[in-house]
Parts: sequence; C-alpha cells; structure tokens
Amino acid sequence: MIQFNNVGKRFGPKVLFDDVNWLIGTKDRIGLVGANGTGKSTFMKIIAGLEEIDSGTMSTMRNMRIGYLPQDGLKMVGRSVFAECGSVFEPIRQIEREMEDALHQMSDLDPTTEAYTAAADRFTRLDSEFRAKEGYTIDMQVGTILTGLGFSKDEWDKPCEEFSGGWQMRIALAKLLLEKPEALLLDEPTNHLDLEARNWLEDYLHDYPNTFVLISHDRYFLDVTVSKIVEVWNKKVTIFSGNYTHYQKQKEERLEQMRAAQRNQQDRVQQIEAFVDRFRAKATKAKQAQSRLRELEKMEIIEIPEEEPIIHFKFPSPKPSGRVVAEFKDVGKSYGAKKVFDGASFMIERGDRIALVGHNGAGKSTLIKLLTGTEPLSEGTYTLGHNVEFDYFAQDQYKALDPDSVLLDDLCATAPRATETELRSLLGCFLFREDDVFKKIGVLSGGERNRYALCKLLTQPSNFVLLDEPTNHLDMRAKEVLLGALKNYEGTVVFVSHDRYFIDELAKKVFEIGEGAVKVYPGNYEEYLRAKTRAPEAAPVVAAVVEKASSDDRSPNAKRANPMKLKSLEKRLKEVEAEVAGREAVLAGLEAELSNYVSAEESQRVSTAAEAERAAIEKLMLEWESVSEQLN
Repeated sequence: MIQFNNVGKRFGPKVLFDDVNWLIGTKDRIGLVGANGTGKSTFMKIIAGLEEIDSGTMSTMRNMRIGYLPQDGLKMVGRSVFAECGSVFEPIRQIEREMEDALHQMSDLDPTTEAYTAAADRFTRLDSEFRAKEGYTIDMQVGTILTGLGFSKDEWDKPCEEFSGGWQMRIALAKLLLEKPEALLLDEPTNHLDLEARNWLEDYLHDYPNTFVLISHDRYFLDVTVSKIVEVWNKKVTIFSGNYTHYQKQKEERLEQMRAAQRNQQDRVQQIEAFVDRFRAKATKAKQAQSRLRELEKMEIIEIPEEEPIIHFKFPSPKPSGRVVAEFKDVGKSYGAKKVFDGASFMIERGDRIALVGHNGAGKSTLIKLLTGTEPLSEGTYTLGHNVEFDYFAQDQYKALDPDSVLLDDLCATAPRATETELRSLLGCFLFREDDVFKKIGVLSGGERNRYALCKLLTQPSNFVLLDEPTNHLDMRAKEVLLGALKNYEGTVVFVSHDRYFIDELAKKVFEIGEGAVKVYPGNYEEYLRAKTRAPEAAPVVAAVVEKASSDDRSPNAKRANPMKLKSLEKRLKEVEAEVAGREAVLAGLEAELSNYVSAEESQRVSTAAEAERAAIEKLMLEWESVSEQLN
C-alpha cells in the first residue's frame, strides 16, 4: 500500500536514515519505535506528505486517504465540537442534499412522465450510495466517538475555541477516527487522553478496519494495539513481528547475533592483517597477500551503535514515618455548587503505593491537592501522620523552578552528596544531554521544565511522595528510571498516571474516585479491573478503615459498582444504534413512496407509517442519550 525504496533523509549534516526499504501493507497495525531524535515523527510526516525525502522513492496506492495526527499544534475554531466532527461527512451530506432535490423534483412532476422516472432513478441511486456510506447513522457515529474520547453530551454544542490545547487534539483525533482513512498515522495519540479514553481508544483500534501506524511511549498501549513493530535504529528500519513485549525479546536476540557476527568479523580482520604483515614482502606469498588485502577492502564492517546505558537511580533513604501516613474522615470538597467529594473516608499507610483512577474531572488532582494542603477541605477532617514529610509534583510543577538557575548547578545544590557524573547521567535519562545541562531553566519549554522538575524530585529525600501525572512528557527510558526508583522507594507514594504499564508495575492499591466518594481496591490496575468485572459483592473494599456505626448505616457514596449493569447498558446501546439505523432506512423508503402518488388512501397509510417511524426513532434517540450518559 505504501512502499519505501532506498529512501534517505537528512537534516543538514545529520543523516536520519539512509537506504530504507519498507512496505506498509493493507490492514497493518504498526508501532513505530526508536530513541528520541532517530526520525520517527519525520517518517510520519513523510508518509503524510508534509516532509520531502532526499533520496529514493515513496509510492502509495492510488486515491489512498492518509490521516495524520501530530503530537500537538492543531486548533479548531468557528464551529461547535459536534459540527466540527460532523464536517468530515460533508461529501455524504452533499448526497443527502441531492436526494432531497430529487424528492422535490418528483413531487412536482407527473408520475407518468419520463422526467419523473429519471428523478426517481436518481433518488434510488443516491439513496443506495447514502446507505452504503452509512449516511443514516452519521449523528450516532459522531456521538459515539465523542463520548469515547471523554466529551460529555453538554460539551458537544460548545464552540471548539473554548477548549484547551489537549482537548483540541482530542477533537482532531475524533475527526480522524470518523474519517477512517486507509492509512491512519497517530503521533503520540495518548498524550492528551486520560486512562478511560485510552482504554476506549485501545478497543477502537482493535476493530479499526484499515492500516494504522502509531508512535507511543506507553508500552501497554502498544502491546494491546499493534501486531508489528518497526524500529528506527542505526539509520535503518528493522521490522519485528508481534507487539512491543515480543519486539524487546526479538531485538535482544538480533543484537546478540550481530555481536557474534561482529566478533567473528574482527577475528577474520586480525587474521588477514597478520597474514599480510607476515608475507607481504615474500615474493612467493605476495599475490596471496594482495588477495587478502582486497578481501579486507571489500569487507563491510559490522558496526553496532552504542546503546544508551540503563540508569538505575535510587532515592536517598527517607526518615521513617508513623504507620498511618494520612487519614480522611468524612471529607467534603466543593467548588461553589459543584461537590467533588462528599463524606470521603480512607487511610494511607506507610509503604502504600496508591494509584488514583477515575474519569476526567472526577477529582484525582483535587485529592492530591487536599493531601498537600494546597486546597482546603470544605468539611470533615484530614490528619497527617507522625513524622510525615511530603514532596509534591504538580502538573505545572515547572512554575516553582527558578528560571535563572542552570540545570546542573541547580541539581548539584539539591543533591550535594551525588557526584557530577551521577547527576549528568540522571539528567541524560530525562533527555538533558551534553551542553543541555548548562542551559538556564527559563529557556526550556513547559514540558522540558516539568521533566527537569521530576528529575530534581528524584534526588530529594522525603517519606511521602505525591505525583500528579509524572509520566507526561517522558519517553520509555525516562519512565523506566522513574518506575525503578519508585519501586525501590522506602516511603509512601500516591500518584495519578494515564500510563497503564506504569500503574500496573507500581501500584499496590487503587483508589477509585467518583460520585464524591473514594473506593479502595487492593492490587494494581489489572487486579482492580478484574474486581470491577466480578460479582458486585466481590467489588471494592470501601475505605472502612475509618469505622462506621454499623454496616446498615452506610453512606450512599459507598455504593458498590455494578459491572453487570454496565455490560447490560453497553449491550443495550449497541441494540439501540442498530434499531435506529434500521428504522431510518424504513423511513427513507416510506418518504420515497410518499413522493409517488397512487391514491389518497395509500398516501394517508404511508404518511401514518412514516410518522410512527419518526416517533419511534425519536424515542430511541432519547433512550440512546440516556444510556450514553449512564455509561459516561
């Protein structure tokens, strides 16, 4: 479908890749990986037609639609969210307008004339095309995608310009998914998605009918979406079958084979050089020596680029806290009329590693701010435990940094016991390499400053760490450093992250936030999901470490989740969507009949049937909205 032949690309003197041959086939599901700066995003732009190649050729299937989502920078204005997403169906809307025009013509013509027959034939042809392109389900498609990506129904009619940059990228992603291009290119699509939206996107891509290529630093996301990994490395692309975990195993096997081949080659080179040095001057051996020299000249030397070393960083040992680190009793938090928490009670104990989960806006960041004291309680009590000292990493942590400080100097002041070599290695893990370490904080972008703020946090001893989306702006290597440090950390951690692998590897407990309550689940995110899908009585252990008067006097916020009901709602949503599509098709047929007058009685009968279909569709759409809101 897309063919690279001997393709090369450079930026100035730097060669990104050279002599690349790569075939992207129909329905390929590809994860594009490689170290930062190797050219992954450049490959995307080349496929999308936004970058030129310097050598070789790239060919694509004729009339192929390519959809490209960059990491950021897209902004939509002038329309509501729903209208903006619906605009991708303009060609189908045009068919609908032509159908209406044909119907108008038919209503004005004598059914016995050739002109009427031509208009009827035109309507039939257009209607067939409209159905084939799923024109009768356009609004439903838009609503389904917007709901999946986290837009509540009351946001659908808001102007696009009212949304932040991250939500603008969600709108752009929604449009691409609705277009269903033959080649879908997604550069870090999960950057602006919360965990629920990521989970939805995983399921959507699983059923995507065409080819997609994506770049992601989320290992779990790659594992569950792709069936092929293409690695940009050593100025080439190498193709691995399977998901990301399989790729890692295959890569190590290939590297070992290359190392063995390199050792054999070096042995051969030494043998040749020794032979030439020994016999070059002997007349009887001179010809053989020249032959060996020519073999050496023709030999393509195997070079293995040096892999960046894996850094294992350990937090300095903090002083121990008491057993109880933090305790909430009947805590409420409101912003005006909006209640975020209502009677929330839980306990955090020494050594806990707690992931906060919940839909966007449920109160995850608010809970962390309440724990740090940067937000006051509206009601209830919060007790910080004995000898507890906390460090807090906020989403906008960079604002707390001194813009005039130099990175390396600032880090040395924070960790005076560490050597400069150790600190430079740590900075390198967070993508500050070579002369970057001498930059002033003020010249860094917001994402770079947040990366540095997280790096700085790793050097500070405290016994209670609160992290709000620490994995944003980190590549896989930096995430591994952070993950390794936190897993070996002797203190207590509460964190919000949208990286499924990071949560699964780190969390020992999950706090689910929603409907004003906090529900506690033991284990990591995978175990939390299993608990949610079991029978209701096996679901959450509500944070009843704070004792209640009796089990019959539970707060309404402690209601158990009902996953069976959720499954039933999801099933009903699909049934309603299918029924609406069927009834809209019947209605279209009845409307076509109305334009062909037979008798007054027949027209009355058809008109009554059409009205009944419209009423049924309206009722179904109300049910669809109700079910969608319950699922949301």
